[in-house]
Order: sequence, then C-alpha cells, then structure tokens
Amino acid sequence: MAGIALEALDHVPWERLESARVEHPPKEMRRALRRLALKGGAATEEDCYPLFDCFGVGTGRVASVATAALPFVVALAGDPDMGARVTLVELLASSFQTAAEADPGLVDAGWHEAWRLQRSRIRALLADPLPEVRREALPLGEDVDVLLERWHAETDPTLRVPVLLALGTAAAGCAQSEPVVRVRAVVAEVLRTGGPVMRVAAVHAWAEFDPQVSVRELDLLVEVLSDPAVRPQFEAIWYAPAVEGAFTREDVVSWTAHLFEDAPRTALAFVVRLLDAARRNGDTPLCRAALDEGWRLLVVRPSAASALLPLAGALLAEADDGVRYRAAHLLAVLGSRAAPYADALAALLDDPGEAEFLEGTVGDHARWALTRIGDERALPGLVERLYAPYQGQYSRGYVMGDPHLPEVEDVLSPLGAHAQALLPAVRKLLRDGVGGCFLEVLKAWGPAAAPALPEVVALLDDTRYSLRAIDALVAMGPTAESAEPAVRRCTVLDFPGNHHKVAWAAWRLGGDRDAALRLIGEAALTEEEPYYSVGLLGDFGPAASRYADRVRHLMEHGDSSLRLRAAVALWSITGESEPSGSVLEEYLLPVADGGDAYGSFLDALRALARIGTVSEAARATLRTVRGSDRRLSTYRDYRAFTQDEEIRSAIDDVLALP
Repeated sequence: MAGIALEALDHVPWERLESARVEHPPKEMRRALRRLALKGGAATEEDCYPLFDCFGVGTGRVASVATAALPFVVALAGDPDMGARVTLVELLASSFQTAAEADPGLVDAGWHEAWRLQRSRIRALLADPLPEVRREALPLGEDVDVLLERWHAETDPTLRVPVLLALGTAAAGCAQSEPVVRVRAVVAEVLRTGGPVMRVAAVHAWAEFDPQVSVRELDLLVEVLSDPAVRPQFEAIWYAPAVEGAFTREDVVSWTAHLFEDAPRTALAFVVRLLDAARRNGDTPLCRAALDEGWRLLVVRPSAASALLPLAGALLAEADDGVRYRAAHLLAVLGSRAAPYADALAALLDDPGEAEFLEGTVGDHARWALTRIGDERALPGLVERLYAPYQGQYSRGYVMGDPHLPEVEDVLSPLGAHAQALLPAVRKLLRDGVGGCFLEVLKAWGPAAAPALPEVVALLDDTRYSLRAIDALVAMGPTAESAEPAVRRCTVLDFPGNHHKVAWAAWRLGGDRDAALRLIGEAALTEEEPYYSVGLLGDFGPAASRYADRVRHLMEHGDSSLRLRAAVALWSITGESEPSGSVLEEYLLPVADGGDAYGSFLDALRALARIGTVSEAARATLRTVRGSDRRLSTYRDYRAFTQDEEIRSAIDDVLALP
C-alpha cells in the first residue's frame, strides 16, 4: 500500500460532491484512489485511467470531486513506493492546465485554494530523484523563477531541452518584462555556447516570446537539422512532457516548420534548403520529412509551387519508395503544371512502392498525376485501379490532412472528353451493383455518358442510388428522354423534396411541365424555408412568374443560404439582373476579407457568370481574392487544390464579363 491513509478516503463526503462526467459518479473516485493505493509499487499507467475519467480530463471542467481528490493524488504522486508516479504527475499537469484555461464558472470554487495548500508538495516534484517525474512535472512550474531554478540545477541531458522549452513558454505568458529579460539571457547563452541540438531548442524556446528569432536563425536551423552526424543526438536528448519517447530529428523538422507559419517565404526557404541538403547527403529520412513540410506549405500557399515543382520532379527518380510516393502526389495536386514530368510519371505507372501510413502506391499517384495533366497514358485500367481500394471494403482509412488517394469522382469527373474509353469499365461496375460515385461521374460527363442509360435506369428502384441516377439522366439531356416513364415511377425515400425532384426530372426529360411547376411552386409558397423547391423553381424560368413575388420575399428576408438560392431563381424567372446581382455580390465580400465561406462564394460566382453583369466594386473584390496567396478552400488535402482551381476559374469567368 502506498501514499495515503485509506481511512482518510472514507472521511470525504463523496456522495455530496459533483463529478465532471455523469457516467463516472463521485464514488468511483474513491474506489479508483483506493485501488491505486493498494496496488502501490505494482500500479501501472493503466491503473490510473479510471482517475483520468473521474477527473473529467478533456471535458474542460474541474468538478468538486477533483478538488476533494487532489491531496490524495499529490500524495500518491510524491510517494517513491508508488509504481505509477509519472502518470499521476501527468494527471496533475492536465488538471492544472484545465483550471488555468477553463471558464471560471466551470472550475470548482474550492479548487484554487486546494491547489495552494498543496503547492509546496507539487513543486517538490520538480526536484524529484526520478528524471521522468521531473520532466512530467515541468508544466507545474507556475512561474519563471521556479523554472530558472530548475534550469540551473538540472544536469540530466534528457531534461535540459524540456526545461529550456518550458522557460520559453513561461516567458511568453509573462506580463512583466523583467522575467522575460532573464529568460532571454539564458536562451541567448545556449544559442551561443550550446551543442547543436540545444541550440535548436534555444531557437524554439526564444520563438515562444519572439517569433522573429526563427527567421533570424534560419541558417543555424538548416545547418543543424541537415547534418546527418547530428541526427542521433536528437533522439538522445529531445524529450517533452506527456509525450512517450524521444523526438526524432524528423519530428523536430516538423515542429520547426511551424515556427514559420507567419513567414511563408522563410518557410519555403527552410523546406527547399533541407531538400537540397538531403539530396546532396543522400539523407532519405530528411528528404521524406522535408517533402511532408513542403506539402503542408503548398496546401495553403500557392506561391510555393514554383520552387517545389522541379524538386518533386527530380525526386521521382529516387530509390526510396516513400520519397517517390510523396513526389508523385505533390505533382498530382499541381495538375497541368506537372506536364514537363509526364514521361517520368508514366514510367512509374506500375511502381508498387508505398509510404508507411499513407494510402496507395507510387503508381496510383503517378496515374492520377497523368490524368490531371491530361495524358492519355493514364487511361488503361484507370477505372479498375480507382475502384480497387473499395473492393470488398465498406470504406477507406486515411488521415484527412495527409497525402492520400483521391475519390473516384474527383479523378473521373473532369475526363468527359475520354468518356468513350472509360465507359465500358464504368458500365460493368454499375451492372455489378456499384453505384454511388460513378453516378456522380456520369452526371459530370453529361451527354457523353448516354451509352450508360440502361445501367442508370436499372438503379432507379434502389433508394440508395435513385436520386443520383435521376441527376445523371437529366444531365444526359434529350438522349435520356426515353427514361421519363421510369423516372416518374422511381423509388425514393418519402420526403417531400424527393418527390419534387422526381417531378422536376420527369419534366426535364420531356414530361409534364405544368404539373411539375404546380407541385414545386406550391411548396415554395407554403414551406417556411423552401431551400430545395426555390432552387428547382428557377429552372422553369419565366413560366414560374406567378411565384416571383414569393421568391423576391425569400431573397429579401431568408437566411444566407436561402437568399442566395432565391436570388438566382428570381433572375431566372424575371430575366432582370437586379436586384439579384447586388444580392449575389454580397457573398463575395466575406472571402475578400479573409473569410472561408467558399461554398456560397462559388455559387455566387457561377450565378453572376450566368447573369452576365458585375459591378466595378465586385470586380475589385475579385481581383483582391485572385491576388491573395492562399488556397481558396477549407480542405487541407488534395481537395484544397481542386477547389482552389475551380474557384479561381470561376473568378476568371466573372472578370471576363463585358
């Protein structure tokens, strides 16, 4: 048994306390503390997990049950006979951070006094004989003085880096200048006299309260991080609280790249110089890490493409699978700009190389790159390869912000000019019961997809696919009019909007216009927020004139989404550019001001291009957006590039209006 008197647990009125999570009532805290104390030296990290639940870690709250448990946790964490001391200190650090960051109303009224009473015992953990305990206790150093004392006393090389970094964080939070001056003196001395890894750590610490230091010390950072001889030294001494294991050199490269978030030119220089050094030294791990940071920069900064494109092209010939994979993916997202490397990409079509934890092969990404370039060498076997990850699977797994395979429809939809070559494989998959994404492709191909009419009609009785099948048939145009009876009889989920769509589609395929107009028009009149019906109503043009007043009212008084749809519909019905044009132009300003409402921005652009007129003020707004060095997308994977291209193309269309 360790740390606490068990009878003291029984004296706490647990039943009168409040817990952070309903599913973990206060009595569980008593049980968890008792079990841990009884285990003593045999206690493990897993034995502490119930305590984390009872403390409500991750809820943003500090409940009264945590206040009552605090003295017991501190006692157990300070007991040398307790086996899970490091995890308990981590719990204390997490609770301390939560109390500091949470809304005061979410922190129990007695917490801060309870912490004050335990402060001396908590600070003693910073000087504990066990290095692991001292490291986890660093976030508990509440001010610069405590951490400076620790810095001057600490001799363990695995703690010097985390203490230095903690000093930087503490200085950044200081309201007074004097403590910052003392921390600056420490990090400046390390920067001048320390070993290579400590000098990089000093830049990180200093950057916490002076971000420009990373820009000034770019040469040092590149020199140390690109030196193969220094690489093992990072894993020897670079540790951080609450992180299991040491940081590798490549981890520090990624962390360092974040220092340049507000200095994009320096960020690009950092990546390019690391790539150059990696190629020069044959340093494959550094090459992979630098490519990852180049990708992350490129996904938000279009201007990075010019420098990264030739480097990625050259790296297609590297021996390492992971390097070739990243290079091929980078070229794929750059689209037509990668055309000079088409032959090199074509040579990799059968490359089975993979990158750890990333999806697809080198050949998959090379094939996709060729489709983006418009190179027909990508077409043989393309449909089959795109569908392969879904074969026998319900879904795929990948990290959204990492390189991964594109969705089927994102690759095939732009390839309508090659529909004749691709349709046999698409039609076979449709006959085999695969719908979904391929219906989106057929819709994008429009009339070119007409040979697939029988396969699409066959899906009209399947509620999983029927609405998308309708869209594909309408997109095919007059050649699909024979499907109108089947569309009228199709099976959809019993939702009014679905029935409106069926009526609309039947009309578009040669059916009864007046019946469809009455159904959809009445919905626009009677529904409180007729998002769907207003969008369909605009397709009827002047024939829907009797509903113009209702549409105008919705444009003037609806919410943001409804106003946009109504503005487009009103122009379509009346043929008058105003007031629709002015309403649509309102949706351009937020993006020009740095906002990210790109969906409504793109919808407004497309509508303005159809209307055919735009004000000079809107032109100036669009020039501002077009000239900004940012991806016009909220995505942080390949879709950032495709959406950005789509939006910029729409901007050009509007700016080209007379």
